Amino acid sequence: MSATAQNGHGHAGDARRALRRGEPAPVAGGAASHSGDAPRGDPPRSRLGRLTGALTALPRAIAGRVPAADLDERDPDYIRETLPRLWLASSLWYRGEVRGLGNVPEDGPVLLVGNHSGGNLTPDTLVFTLAFSTYFGVERAFHQLAHNLVLSYPGLSFLRKYGTVAASQENARRALESGAAVLVYPGGDYDVHRPSWHGNRIDFGGRKGFIRLAIQQNVPVVPVVGIGGQETALFLSRGEHLARVLGLDKLLRLKVLPISLALPWGLNVGDMLGHIPLPAKITVEALPPIHLREEFGPDPDVDEVYERIVRTMQETLDALAAERRFPVIG
Repeated sequence: MSATAQNGHGHAGDARRALRRGEPAPVAGGAASHSGDAPRGDPPRSRLGRLTGALTALPRAIAGRVPAADLDERDPDYIRETLPRLWLASSLWYRGEVRGLGNVPEDGPVLLVGNHSGGNLTPDTLVFTLAFSTYFGVERAFHQLAHNLVLSYPGLSFLRKYGTVAASQENARRALESGAAVLVYPGGDYDVHRPSWHGNRIDFGGRKGFIRLAIQQNVPVVPVVGIGGQETALFLSRGEHLARVLGLDKLLRLKVLPISLALPWGLNVGDMLGHIPLPAKITVEALPPIHLREEFGPDPDVDEVYERIVRTMQETLDALAAERRFPVIG
């Protein structure tokens, strides 16, 4: 029996054994495999398949790191213990100033609607959450909605003890039905990664689901306006086209792949690992509550409400911007 025949029977045997184990059959090495015409190693199609498989598995991996929303995971004792040092650190680094908390109803469900700034670290959320818990006490139920990516960061798991849950209509509805105050950012990743030269612009990208939620739950809306977050790095572009090309909207619910200049990376694409924020002064102001049915009738027009809220928030943001003399310094 020739060597060629032996190799062929050997490969056939390998194939039969692999099929019995449920594995892909091995490819026999023929003339092409030894002639030098084809490169050794995995063919490009195989490498592309592995890359596609990895990208497809990534959303499942992230989802696995984000537990199902559990409103009871908020831990008043943990907040009480950590609040003083976090507030001190926030005050020293961001010189945080929160105004108008007296405008928030003292009890009962309320939808707090904010503009979002500062990339994935969102310093305005940190400053406002600490101030809210200090003002109303840690026992008042308060939840913040955040993107799954933020909740999947290993170093940010403590946020869940402060009441942070994955952003969704269902989670917001459950929190409001439980009687909690709920902080939402309608602009999401579109808003938080806007270019720094648009930092003083309210831009929710036309997203109005929060208004329908407030109408369905019959809760007041309290606009919350922050400034300074877009000065914690130089945000250059949302990278919307790049996100579409890479399919991130389908894989990770990301409409953007932001590009910024930030410490310690220099050029920072995606902000997936976060960054060291510049110590920009953060100012946040809560505005008087808007009772939608009282102000817009029994069946409020969503577009009219949206225009009113955005206009009111933009006027406040313009006033806050007029107070600032220099970027970062405030």
